[in-house]
Amino acid sequence: MQGTRYDRSRDGGPAGPLQVALLVPCHNEAATVAAVVAAFRASLPAADCHVFDNRSDDGTGAIAQAAGAQVHAVALRGKGNVIRRAFADIEADVYVMVDGDATYDAAAAPMLVQRLLDQGLDMVVGARVDQGPAAYRAGHRFGNRLLTRCVGLLFGDSFDDMLSGYRVFSRRYVKSFPAHAAGFEIETELAVHALQLRMPVAELPTAYGARPEGSASKLNTYRDGARILATILRLFKAERPLLFFSLGAGASLLLSVLLAIPLFVTYIETGLVPRFPTAILCSALVLLSAVLLACGLILDTVTRGRIEAKRLAYLAIPATHGALPARGEAEQGAVAVPAGEGVR
Repeated sequence: MQGTRYDRSRDGGPAGPLQVALLVPCHNEAATVAAVVAAFRASLPAADCHVFDNRSDDGTGAIAQAAGAQVHAVALRGKGNVIRRAFADIEADVYVMVDGDATYDAAAAPMLVQRLLDQGLDMVVGARVDQGPAAYRAGHRFGNRLLTRCVGLLFGDSFDDMLSGYRVFSRRYVKSFPAHAAGFEIETELAVHALQLRMPVAELPTAYGARPEGSASKLNTYRDGARILATILRLFKAERPLLFFSLGAGASLLLSVLLAIPLFVTYIETGLVPRFPTAILCSALVLLSAVLLACGLILDTVTRGRIEAKRLAYLAIPATHGALPARGEAEQGAVAVPAGEGVR
């Protein structure tokens, strides 16, 4: 699918072709991957379609290749590992990421890309608007809202659908993203990365449909929800250490005071301290509180340095500017990948 790209101009320099890459992580999506590739090739004819086959055993890779996509095999299981590989290997100016389950609206892709280019954004999230009860189960919807609110309280409230699998990124976002997650919790990291560096982002409502017949979801509501919650706690400790350890320090100090009040009252009345184990425990809790606060202060300094380094890495990559070409111009230069090519 090489050919005409979108136009770009960087730092006021001359305009050049803007390269758009479609990233489709897949695991056993033989029933839907061909439809996804076809739909996005129609809506984004200038984009290079990359399907990342994550150890599928149902022929997903071969079907995607036959549909015209470039197929990349990823041995490490998990969506996070797929996204890490895709961001590292694919060179482009604009990245469109979508799940390979045919639940997202391909016709909305040009609108998402256009919003990113027009406003100079680094990420545009396609917020899911379900088209029926079967598309977005109540448990998943509740869990998404709960986890999104948790991230909003800790890092800033910028998203309504933090866990959407439909996103558009700028190059400077992709190449400055230090992915750690292995599974579906990667969406949480994507949101926190943007919030932490205060990137310009947007969220647009997009239609979200049910999986076609013969396609099964890989999500486990409780297991994946627990992993996402653990990721939020890990990111809270790593990115907001002063607040994280201050909460522990405050809890230890409060418990020490509550235990010490009866001892203090007895001492005032009798001049004696009859419960030495409790007094020793109170002293230990005060020391623990001081240690936790010191850890928070030290790690907060380290974290600020890390954030500054990430910010400088982000700023080292020029912003992406350009406009969508006319459909006829894009289709004229588009060339399909021949059968037998594209597998890496």
